[in-house]
Amino acid sequence: MKNYNYKKIAKKVILTEIDALKKLNKSFDNNFFKVVELISRCRGKVILAGIGKSGLISRKISATLSSVGTPSFYLNPGEAAHGDLGQITNKDVLVILSYSGETEELKNIIQYVNRFEIPLVGVASKKNSLLLKASDIKIVLPEVKEAGEGNFVPTSSTTMQLAFGDALAITLMGKKKFSKFNFKQLHPAGNLGKMLTTVEDLMVTGNKIPLINEEKKMTTAINYMSQKNLGCLIVLNKKKFVSGFVSDGDIRRQSKKDIMNLKVKNIMTKNPSYVYSSDLAMKALKIMNKKKITSLIVINPESNKKKIKAIGIIHIHSILSSGIK
Repeated sequence: MKNYNYKKIAKKVILTEIDALKKLNKSFDNNFFKVVELISRCRGKVILAGIGKSGLISRKISATLSSVGTPSFYLNPGEAAHGDLGQITNKDVLVILSYSGETEELKNIIQYVNRFEIPLVGVASKKNSLLLKASDIKIVLPEVKEAGEGNFVPTSSTTMQLAFGDALAITLMGKKKFSKFNFKQLHPAGNLGKMLTTVEDLMVTGNKIPLINEEKKMTTAINYMSQKNLGCLIVLNKKKFVSGFVSDGDIRRQSKKDIMNLKVKNIMTKNPSYVYSSDLAMKALKIMNKKKITSLIVINPESNKKKIKAIGIIHIHSILSSGIK
């Protein structure tokens, strides 16, 4: 039996695909710019189509586009010829992937969009192929060597198609100024949603914020703290700017017997820690763990640091309850 060096074979596959990506990297021209402009102006959806391995890559590109703010779906060319062509409207853009550009099953969908003047972007490797001849914008992918003996298994070509799709999606993100906060809205579940949860999503606001004037006596402050049930107080001066912070720990650490007759300003922590409402909740948790505290004042990102106004408070329990650790 022939002795195979599996590690050597695997590395050769990766090197072959890297060569394909290098060729792709050099191939971007003004037509790529035209595709980005066309899709960014699209009033409908971006429809991806392809057959076989190109169809699988098309599905992935479509999913990526939808996840970063460009509504998209995959259309199977075979099914399209049996009624699904009705899913395509004149507001849409059709992107077809085919390495050869000559796949027989593509003819019906190409003829349909050409007839009704629906924009067609063709992505293929042969300039004179059926697909590219019929396309409004032609993306010519470089011809590459497939990995493995015989050079016939779709490997380097599909890797290249996938990378092209990623490049298109990320470029469109920049064009549309699609931020991580937009991304969070489309990914509310799972780890991504948790990682992108902001302080604003979890903070206590309005009448629930435990605000108290620094001139109040501690007897009033303790009763008020119990009512708010957050184990802390945000202290304000006469101009209603934040001047300090009182936690239940601050109260317990007081050794004076006459604490009840003291004013809040006498025991409060000055220059308390705070976070911005736009900060990630994960960042707030890190601050709490580092400082060994359980709450943080929340302020507006445009706040004057010398005249801080509290717009909320975030508690460690709210963060942990959301699944962030």
